[in-house]
Amino acid sequence: MAIFDDLQAALDLGDLFVEYLPTVMLTDECCVGGEALVRWRRGDVIVPAAAFIPLIENTPLSGRITYWVIDTVAVEMGEWLGAHSDAHISINVPPEVLGRGGLAYAASRSGLAERTHQIVIEITERGVPDLLGLQALELMARNGTRLALDDTMMTGANLALLARCNFSMVKIDSVVTGQIEPGKPAPEWLAGLESLLKRSSSLQVVAEGVTSEHQAQTLRAAGVQMAQGHHFSRAIPARRFQEYYARHRGHGHVH
Repeated sequence: MAIFDDLQAALDLGDLFVEYLPTVMLTDECCVGGEALVRWRRGDVIVPAAAFIPLIENTPLSGRITYWVIDTVAVEMGEWLGAHSDAHISINVPPEVLGRGGLAYAASRSGLAERTHQIVIEITERGVPDLLGLQALELMARNGTRLALDDTMMTGANLALLARCNFSMVKIDSVVTGQIEPGKPAPEWLAGLESLLKRSSSLQVVAEGVTSEHQAQTLRAAGVQMAQGHHFSRAIPARRFQEYYARHRGHGHVH
């Protein structure tokens, strides 16, 4: 298919690159880490991951791009992670890649295996890992890698998957976050999440797609610990992300 061939060529030609979306604490807006997001420079247009990654899931290119991202993060952020032991970088991994050995090999070859406790592996809920994948997740969790359930829509199915795996972090999908609007009643899922957080002291929640102070305040009041979104910062190149982190180890934010 055309998208597969075009992406294969883009990877070979160096037209893919990584940007980092800051993750901040909602209590004081301190930056605690970031999410590595692949971008495609297609002519004069920058194509975000959400526009092409779902199209190549369950293809050989899915694994190849994942391993390329790991290598890129190691080059761009490995030394920085070594100097900032409390910071983390999260990497999106498609479920079909888990348990096949390539992920461990890529982490070991790149040197990120030495930063296990600073890496968060994000697994989208679009596909449930198979038995090999679940075993790989369990092994990663035992070895100190944090696991995040990504793009969570706050449904019963989400929470069932959360119970099956060793996820220590849940990321609320930006569509769900967008339901929090001024002048409107709080969405039903918010009360359920607040109750869940009160019962589970170890679970960390990241709200994606926060675009307003109203959303930030509402999420903070519900006990959500962390957030991402344009209200704090867009995804930015490695150097700018490192500068953002340095500035926002205190208070405040930029757009």
